[in-house]
Amino acid sequence: MTGPLSDLRVLELAALGPVPHSAMVLADLGADVVRIDRPGASPMAELAGSVDHVLRGRRTTTLDLKSAAGLQDLRELCRNADVLLEGFRPGVLERMGLGPQELQELNPRLVLGRMTGWGREGPLAMSAGHDLNYLAATGVLHALGEADRPPPVPLTLLGDYGGGSMVLVTGLLAALWERERSGHGQVVDTAMVDGIGIIAQKMWAMRGAGTWSEERQSNLLDGGAPFYDTYTCLDGRYLAIGAFERKFFAILLANLEIDPDTIGDQYDRAAWPGIRERITAAVANRSRDAWAQVFEGSDACATPVLTFSEALQDAHARSRSAYVELDGVAQPAPAPRFSRSTTTTPIPPGARPVTVSDVLTGWVR
Repeated sequence: MTGPLSDLRVLELAALGPVPHSAMVLADLGADVVRIDRPGASPMAELAGSVDHVLRGRRTTTLDLKSAAGLQDLRELCRNADVLLEGFRPGVLERMGLGPQELQELNPRLVLGRMTGWGREGPLAMSAGHDLNYLAATGVLHALGEADRPPPVPLTLLGDYGGGSMVLVTGLLAALWERERSGHGQVVDTAMVDGIGIIAQKMWAMRGAGTWSEERQSNLLDGGAPFYDTYTCLDGRYLAIGAFERKFFAILLANLEIDPDTIGDQYDRAAWPGIRERITAAVANRSRDAWAQVFEGSDACATPVLTFSEALQDAHARSRSAYVELDGVAQPAPAPRFSRSTTTTPIPPGARPVTVSDVLTGWVR
């Protein structure tokens, strides 16, 4: 195994959403991740398909954690691991006899990464929920979408991954760094409702400064500003415009053949409806790909809106080898990139089934 996290030993208790994604990120960066599946089919197999490529890059084994033998095997694995990841509701791990205190006694250096939606305390701690629910409860969902329509259903990038897995991974790395000084592991308690708040800090800061309105589509960064929005092209496809700075906006107008002296000041909100009307009319005169050629290489911050399939063929992405193929399935390559450490193409999901004995043979310290 190569990568900056080489030799880091991670146990992943099978879960949904942010926990497997966190494990994938750690595995992509070189960690030796062993996923512990439950007997039977995956709870997401019916929806995600028989092969979920979020599960790439790790070894897998199956344990019945309702049996004494399965729990004993898990204890032995925890005794030799650096990190344990779990996404159960509060109290489940404790009822197994594997709460933080018991794990600390087994392995004082173990870092326990715990993921919940609502957090471990509070009135909603034991309630079910998903990405959309956590976005709704944090104010973020209300801030998305058009003013005269219900908030849209965004992809599960904001809660599960932005506010979930990436915050968990950050916490794990911080705890591992602290362990270098103290010699002790600790619990990394990650709640998606907390993580969503962190990634929404810019909006909270603007609200505090009096520059954010709770009326959707009336702010600089929510589609309210005509220079930060998407527009329909002649062929019904779309162009994304993010010309926030004046110098970039000037380049945008020049390429759209709009005279800046005829539209008013960019940051004058009273001028925004007129500016939007002019940009809408101009963009509608050409196809998306024609605009892509016009803006190629410029600083206008205008980009064609691509589908996933089109993104795979994008010249910039191809030049950077941004995607890899595993078992015929195209997907993003590991990120970020390092100047000295190397990451390799991950192994496909399920490619390395192992027994507990196999794992312990390499892990026993």
